[in-house]
This record gives sequence, structure tokens and C-alpha cells, in this order.
Amino acid sequence: MKALWRSAIVLAVTAAVAAGAYDLATVSTDYSAGGRPFVRIVSGPAGGTWYPLGAKMSQVFARDLPEVLSSSGPGGGIENVRDVNQRNAELGFSVSDAVYSGYRGLDKFRHPQSNVRHFATVYTNVFQIAVPRKSPIRSIADLKDKNISPGKAGWSGTAVAQSVLKAYGITFDSIKRNGGTVHHVDYSDSVALMKDGHIDAFLALSSVPQSSFMELDFEPGIRLLDIDETQLRQVLAQIPGSARFVIPKATYGSLERDVQTVGIPVVMIVHKDVSDDLAYRLVRSFWERSQELVEVSPVWKSVTLESALLAATAPVHPGAQRYYDEMGVTPR
Repeated sequence: MKALWRSAIVLAVTAAVAAGAYDLATVSTDYSAGGRPFVRIVSGPAGGTWYPLGAKMSQVFARDLPEVLSSSGPGGGIENVRDVNQRNAELGFSVSDAVYSGYRGLDKFRHPQSNVRHFATVYTNVFQIAVPRKSPIRSIADLKDKNISPGKAGWSGTAVAQSVLKAYGITFDSIKRNGGTVHHVDYSDSVALMKDGHIDAFLALSSVPQSSFMELDFEPGIRLLDIDETQLRQVLAQIPGSARFVIPKATYGSLERDVQTVGIPVVMIVHKDVSDDLAYRLVRSFWERSQELVEVSPVWKSVTLESALLAATAPVHPGAQRYYDEMGVTPR
């Protein structure tokens, strides 16, 4: 990830130098060039919803804030908390429970990620477990010895997968002991593995509908597994900010009924040392241009300014808070 950002910075500065605007000696360790700050956004994997949204946000910020050098790169909910905390990025996508645990140094975080601040709450990510339509698998309990793809380490969806499986007495290690396999790959590879018959289930925390599942719905056709009521209660108790979510059967053509699962708020986070003025201008641009992101993903239709402080599990950045105060937005 750091190498990717270094490449992005070099490209941006090289372009500026070629234009005769900057001298390389002006690039400092606070990620600015010739007085222009970098705003780097960590998003999600290729094939997911966050990746194109991050790219669009970068375009919007570059247009609205010409003094900013903006870029976007891939990431994952948990690793994004770490990257923003370490200022390998200024902004990032995550989910409320990952930010909650990160800020407090719980679960997968060895130390508190105390540099993270809340920027905005946007929409709800939904945990989905797809199996081929003709698969004999009928319950999450049936995954105890199967070949699954739950996402890469450092992704929030992978952590949710572990919580859901745990409610059924299943772990990644127990799956392997029982003769199954766990493929830690991205969405695109997960789709290919299922099409080729190499995995029995694809697990992801993403928007609804989601393009990877839509592709599998077309071929070979999918079913989504419910989280049973008893296990769902356990999952909701384990994951801060989570809520019951029902995926309507009309979401994907192969579904024969509604599916019960868990939803978790998606949030944007920002490093605390981003200046108050810059954070204010970024959040204002973010909301004033919010409709442009609907063109990238239909899930953005559900995003509202009124919910911007919902599930804020880290302190709100003062610059963002100034904007929300002006707009009359309060926690819900």
C-alpha cells in the first residue's frame, strides 16, 4: 500500500515539475508539494463499491479544491483505519465497527488508532454469502468443511465473516482441519473461483446490489444464505453499530425469497492533523457534490446529509463538525 502511494505522489509531483510549477526540493514530509497538500483516499478492492467511489471523490476534490493534489487507491475497512491513523492516507472508507475497535485498540488492533477522526456516515454495507444456485448447501452451518472465499486479511468483510461463522461454531482453522479451504482473495478472483467451481461460497460485506454478486447471479446463478435468528442475535451483540438487514428477493434474479442478514454503517474517516480549514472544505465539497456519486453506484441514492453523524464511533473532526453545525446536522 505504501509503495502504491509513493508512486502516486511521484507521478503527481513529476507532472507538476514538468509543467514548470514546482521544484522537487519543495516536497516535504507532510505530503505537500509547493504548498499544495496531498489528499489521498484509501477505498476498497477492485470489483467492489468503494473503489470507483473513491476515484470519483478524488476527481471531485481536485475540481473543487484546485490547491489540493488528490488521489485514490485500493484498501480494506480494517487496513484503512491503520493507514489513516499512520497518515499513509488522509481519508478512507471503513465501517463503524472497525473504526470503533481501531480507535480503542480492540480486537484486531494491537494499539489504539487515536489519530482517526469521523468525517461522514454514508450508507449501509450488507453481509452476503452466495453459493451456486444448484448447490446442496442450505445453511451457514454447512460451510464447516467447504471451500470458501471470505476476503483478504485486513478487510472488514473478512472480520464480519469470522464473527458470523463463529456464531455457528466455525473458524477458518476448523474449516481447514475438516478438509475445506479458505481463499483470501479479492472480489474479482472470488467470482472467477466460483465460476470455475473451485469455491462453494463467496462471503462479502458490500453494497446491495453488488456488481460481483450480480455477475454470479447471471452465471451460474446464486442463492444467498440466511443468518438464522439465534446466530444473528449473537452477531449483532458482537459487532458495534450493526443492525438486522433483510435483502429483498428482487435484489438478484436468482433469489426465491428475502434473506436475513446483518448490515453495518459505512463511514468515511480522516486523519486528525488534516487542518480544520481543509477538512471543512473537503466535507463541504463531499456533500455539495454528493449526487455525482449516484452516477458511480446506485447505493449512493440512500446517502443523506441528515445521517452524516450516525454511527460516529470516533470523535468528529473539528473541521467537519463546523460544517455539520452550520447545516444543523446532529447525531442520531
